[in-house]
Amino acid sequence: MDDELKEIMREAFGDSSSDDDCDSIDETAKIQSIFGESCCWEPITGINGLWICRDFLSPDQQSSLLFALEKEGYFAETSHNQAMRFGDLPCWAIELSYSIRENVLFSGCVPEFMDPITVGNNEKECPFPMDILWREPLFNQLIVNIYQPDEGICAHIDLMRFEDGIAIVSLESSCVMHFTRVGYETSHREEMNEGCTRIPVLLIPGSLVFMWGEARYLWKHQINRKPGFQMWEGQEIEQKRRTSVTLRRLCQTL
Repeated sequence: MDDELKEIMREAFGDSSSDDDCDSIDETAKIQSIFGESCCWEPITGINGLWICRDFLSPDQQSSLLFALEKEGYFAETSHNQAMRFGDLPCWAIELSYSIRENVLFSGCVPEFMDPITVGNNEKECPFPMDILWREPLFNQLIVNIYQPDEGICAHIDLMRFEDGIAIVSLESSCVMHFTRVGYETSHREEMNEGCTRIPVLLIPGSLVFMWGEARYLWKHQINRKPGFQMWEGQEIEQKRRTSVTLRRLCQTL
């Protein structure tokens, strides 16, 4: 990681890692909010365990994150549109993971600095269950995807090789992600029908969506960017290039 990138990431995400070893993050840095004012977490009505933070990254932070992805060289070839990392994540991803935890801690959704034992079982009112929020590492796998204007993702549930708790950061272009209950199959006509059992979620640039529990295991999610599907409040959303960063944790093997 060169000095220019380190400085940009430090300004965007806070000074929580040393120059020599990005894994060496002291305890003081872990509990200092890097956002100034706390961001707002919203539960998505109708889906337990689905939360969104619409203003998770500022425009400058988004630019810094995109710059970090470019510096990694993942997409040096125009034909490449996906990159994965397992185990030891790059410094920017470690910073991003701590930023997510800090954001939840300072959001007002969690009793101040309480540990998993003392928080109790009232987890439906918190974006992250305590056993996920305090696990180490929070995430150890990432996938970066670039979608062109007509490209999306089909309805799916993430593989069971990943633990509960999946975070998705959306960049560049707004889009609508639709959620459907597992086992509910729809035809094209039904999908276009307003009465269809689908729950739409608007992802704007810089937003973070988090799935756990029912949202992670019992609901499929998809992004259909064909005309007629990217509608919000009666208006068609203009589709441009979109980048997403997904953070997950691999299941531990015995």
